[in-house]
Amino acid sequence: MGKNKKNTTELERKCQLSGWSLFILCAILFIASSLKNQDILTFIGSAIFLIACIVFIIPLVISKKRGGKSGRQF
Repeated sequence: MGKNKKNTTELERKCQLSGWSLFILCAILFIASSLKNQDILTFIGSAIFLIACIVFIIPLVISKKRGGKSGRQF
């Protein structure tokens, strides 16, 4: 049962990492579009969204480097 829980946790982490990576890709595309259209408000919103995505992705990357232990206790 411990191995199954570990596999589930690893799959969940990979899905979260993939989702946040796609959000980052979207933010980059929104930034590119705002630069092309010279829309400063969209650029600012997209830049803030990109920064927020990076902030959310940091714990996932750090937990992987520490051997998969995230500080969450359930």
